[in-house]
Amino acid sequence: MKEVLPIMSTPISSSYIHEVKLPAGSVHVYANPELFAGLDYKVFNMANNNLQIPGIQYMGYTPDVHVGIGTCIGTTAVWDASAGYVSPSIVGSDIGCGMRVHLTNLHRDDLQDVKLRRKLVKTIEKYLPMESQQRGHFADLRLEHVVRKGLHGLPNKYIPDSYTPKKSTSLTHVEESRFSFNEEVLNGVRDQTWGRAHRQLGTLGGGNHFAEIQALEIDEEHRHIAEAWGMSDGQIVVMIHSGSRSWGGSISQESNQVMLSQMQRLGLGTADPRLAFLPLAHPEGQYYVNMMYSALNYATVNRHLIAYSIREAFRDVFGNGCEMRTLYDLMHNYAWAEERDEGAVFIHRKGATRALPAGHAGNPKPYLATGHPALIPGSMGTSSYIMVGQPGGYDNYYSICHGAGRARSRSATKKLVTVDQFASSLKVGTADEIVVNQRSLESILDESPQAYKDVDQIIESVTGAGLASVVAKCKPLAAIKGAK
Repeated sequence: MKEVLPIMSTPISSSYIHEVKLPAGSVHVYANPELFAGLDYKVFNMANNNLQIPGIQYMGYTPDVHVGIGTCIGTTAVWDASAGYVSPSIVGSDIGCGMRVHLTNLHRDDLQDVKLRRKLVKTIEKYLPMESQQRGHFADLRLEHVVRKGLHGLPNKYIPDSYTPKKSTSLTHVEESRFSFNEEVLNGVRDQTWGRAHRQLGTLGGGNHFAEIQALEIDEEHRHIAEAWGMSDGQIVVMIHSGSRSWGGSISQESNQVMLSQMQRLGLGTADPRLAFLPLAHPEGQYYVNMMYSALNYATVNRHLIAYSIREAFRDVFGNGCEMRTLYDLMHNYAWAEERDEGAVFIHRKGATRALPAGHAGNPKPYLATGHPALIPGSMGTSSYIMVGQPGGYDNYYSICHGAGRARSRSATKKLVTVDQFASSLKVGTADEIVVNQRSLESILDESPQAYKDVDQIIESVTGAGLASVVAKCKPLAAIKGAK
């Protein structure tokens, strides 16, 4: 791919916001000076290719931006909702991938003993399948109900707070509990796809997906928000990162191939032959959008079921009095329509998290007064964050980072980082050890903290740009990783 260098880079209003002018248009980059200076030129190549898609109105990069396939992870791209385009390349292969946090009634002191943390991790493994070929524990569920109705397709027994409506958070404390779509598109799904996706319900998957047990440190300035959300210092929380597994993967793969073929017929294309897109009004564009929404339903339910399994493990270890209520569930790989001052727009977020401020109509009802929690994971061995959107995020369509962002590839990490260095970052052998379920750290070396950017700099960039504020820091106590 031909190298494209920026024509001009101009700070906008502060050193955290940059407008980078490229041959095909401009991309806005939200990053502190150090992170901005360290960006690979390839991210601008990808921006220039994306900007060649007709009718694009805006493109932004979050501070964790890094190269992906066709489009960078950390991208927000916007079109008009009535005459725009849709691109599976700017959604990502793991449609609906996102975050979920549950609040427990346990305190950090309850998990001070490293042996107890190991026992808890082993118990979670009993309920949550770790191997890629293992079937989830939800064979009694009907997958067609899940992809059609989202969380509303689950029987009451899998909604643990259904019997206490006033305290229920499972269906209300989520970005969306059900995505509606034209269900006729499901008629063409192959039996093999149905079968594989059914087996994977309630499973983490590999790569950077995880479940983590953390302890909260509340930010003093925003303690009033934390308390409104039911959060307190030292509180144990469970953070989950997963997506739509093979259901979304098959949709992405098939739609990419079909769209690229249709693009040739229509004379559409960019400098990147892998970048797939079509007009929203095109039949294949509509087909992808509808199938994508089915995958968003799957992804939300998948995270819910992972949390359900972990809740059962906590109850085995700590007794039936242990609770895990939903704080929030949200996505960072998707596209949908949103209302703006200028009218309806169709927004793609690939590795970007929506962070709405207080009073924004897009907030779920429980969070209208405060803004909803924006869930930002760090890397293994580093802190994660719970944030809240600020009005300044309007210019970036309320998009913030989705994590630390990779600093180097998996293969490069394995060459540069030793197992001993990884173990040291997890404090292995000490009372403060971050317990990991993997028997060999070598098997997940490519997920070590050294593979990622400094999450504190990422968060500082987001706050410095006025996009969001920190409500709590989440310190890791144990991490559960699935097999690849």
